[in-house]
Amino acid sequence: MATTIVLHGTSLSGHTHRVALLLNALGLSYAFADSPKEVRGSPAFLARNPLGQIPVLQDGDLTLADSNAILVYLASRYAPDGDWLPREPVAAASVQRWLSIAAGEVMHGPAVARMIALFGLPDDPIRAARIAARVLAFMDSHLAERAFLAAKHITIADLACYSYVAHAPDGGVSLEPYPNVRVWLARIEAQPWFQPMPDFVQAAVAA
Repeated sequence: MATTIVLHGTSLSGHTHRVALLLNALGLSYAFADSPKEVRGSPAFLARNPLGQIPVLQDGDLTLADSNAILVYLASRYAPDGDWLPREPVAAASVQRWLSIAAGEVMHGPAVARMIALFGLPDDPIRAARIAARVLAFMDSHLAERAFLAAKHITIADLACYSYVAHAPDGGVSLEPYPNVRVWLARIEAQPWFQPMPDFVQAAVAA
């Protein structure tokens, strides 16, 4: 039977990568639709997401945008046991907090620093580096006595934060001062379903 799941994104997008990681972890087959900037401005793509942003997930008749929303959907539909998205109130709230951090400080710090360095995003690199240092120091302290961000096991909170933190050095943000963050990254990378996001040079060669 042909897959009904299609992931629209790009290989260098951390937002796309976090969704791909969960699809892999859940053992879900899917088709990948490469969606660079010129594609995202097309009428066909804008019909799926009028904001023109990636990723977009199609699952049968459902079309869903926003990477964190997609993580919540996939975890709720395909892993209803609650491991990826806990139901216990405190753990559920903790996951939500880290999803917000992923969309806030991680995005405006490590992710923006990377986009400035690799893609020429017209933004303030000093501000991005300052936000990155603040959130990474917070994460490092949080992970001092924890294996994962929101629970005793891996959740979608870890996937939401992983990709841009792991690739912070692409934007000139060193991870050397944050040993607990580096151990946490290694725990995720040791998972049997893990697939790395290609670096900029690899992606350019493949293109």
